[in-house]
Amino acid sequence: MDRLFIFDTTLRDGEQVPGCQLNTVEKIQVAKALEGLGVDVIEAGFPVSSPGDFNSVVEISKAVTWPTICALTRAVEKDIDAAVEALRFAKKGRIHTGIGTSEYHIRYKFNSNQDAILERAIACTKYAKKFVEDVEFYCEDAGRTDNEYLARVVEAVIKAGATVVNIPDTTGYCLPDEYGAKIKYLMEHVPNIHQAVISTHCHNDLGMATANTVQGVLNGARQVEVTINGIGERAGNTSLEEIAMIFKSHKEKEIITNINTTRIYNISRLVSSLMNMPVQPNKAVVGRNAFAHSSGIHQDGVLKNRESYEIMDPKEIGIDDNAIVLTARSGRAALKHRLSILGVDLDQEKLDIVYQDFLKLADRKKDINDDDVLMLVGKDRTAMHRIKLEHLQVTSGIGLQAMASVCLNLSGVRRCEAAAGNGPVDAGIKAVKKAISNSDMTIQEFLIQAINKGSDDTGKVHMQVEYNGNVYYGFSANTDIIAASVEAFVDAINKFIN
Repeated sequence: MDRLFIFDTTLRDGEQVPGCQLNTVEKIQVAKALEGLGVDVIEAGFPVSSPGDFNSVVEISKAVTWPTICALTRAVEKDIDAAVEALRFAKKGRIHTGIGTSEYHIRYKFNSNQDAILERAIACTKYAKKFVEDVEFYCEDAGRTDNEYLARVVEAVIKAGATVVNIPDTTGYCLPDEYGAKIKYLMEHVPNIHQAVISTHCHNDLGMATANTVQGVLNGARQVEVTINGIGERAGNTSLEEIAMIFKSHKEKEIITNINTTRIYNISRLVSSLMNMPVQPNKAVVGRNAFAHSSGIHQDGVLKNRESYEIMDPKEIGIDDNAIVLTARSGRAALKHRLSILGVDLDQEKLDIVYQDFLKLADRKKDINDDDVLMLVGKDRTAMHRIKLEHLQVTSGIGLQAMASVCLNLSGVRRCEAAAGNGPVDAGIKAVKKAISNSDMTIQEFLIQAINKGSDDTGKVHMQVEYNGNVYYGFSANTDIIAASVEAFVDAINKFIN
């Protein structure tokens, strides 16, 4: 059996998605869940990019034990110096450095030439090697790089000390057979190729990230760079859960990972909740409908033999058909058990607070699901907001002008206003604008998502608010969709109102 190393970049590439930024505490929570999942490498951030990213790499290095902690850099010495400093507490540290190798990058991004870029590649690899033994080099936009030149770069950086060489399809351009052929070409034309691990890093711009990654592995790559739920720049990255289950299902390929697949579902929901990124219902492996059967023919077949229509047992990814059902009569122990399964551990004081919110929600909803529970835990993220929504009352109806009154706590000062609007949400938002004496903001995107079905469901609201040429993201969840909408607006403005 061949070992396939899992390099997770949820906390670096995944966190580059607009509106998905995590604080250091949340990043540590995800990192510890990734460690429990069994990933081999955690790319913790890009240290030189911001003090927050630098600190996250430091704290994640302290928090996890056995996975390699990786820090991203450009082919710039100051980047590498920052990575070295950020990784000082890592039990196993890796510097991930590199440069663009396609003509698009060489000519237009760097205004340079192939020989000069090759020299920079060698130089940054040697410089990183002075500080850590484990150096990964990325050939950015390798998907559109001429194979002959790419082979020259790969050979040179391995000779300079790279232990891993990353061949990214940065723009998601390659077709699966093209990407597989590219990896095969390198395996056959780079003399020292077996002195390093070849890695894939595929983007999903054309919906082929997973297919390209699989072809890369089948042609010799032995590390895959992936994210939970496939999140990442633009259309996203290769999904960790898809790769793990593809090779677990296709045992004839004789490729194994260290992933404890029974923890996949829970970390999927954890990342979705913390990053405010809903998982599409038909998402492979972890989507709400991934194991749902509505067709009568399918239902009959599954009842007779599950494998008639299911190539995976739901239990393999951590979906337990016998999960404890939460209701208004559930105690703290049941709530704590469900939170523990979802990867959330609370002390007794915090559990007591969440439990009271849980009881209020359970009185309004018949069915409490995992998204509801995670939403309750996340409610405290608004505790540090300068602007807090204390009161909202809305009147609307057929033949009535929608009116809303709000009371906001502005750093300890209570201000109440009322406004009319084109519907209850519009009225509520206009009232908030009046209360903060600022109307120079525009809602660019307004997304409402029901978690399940039914009139008593919790609704999630995602909002983009434009202010002074910048876009800010707000989120809330509530069984009252009007309240959730106004809360999401307040969440967004807290990110730019000083």
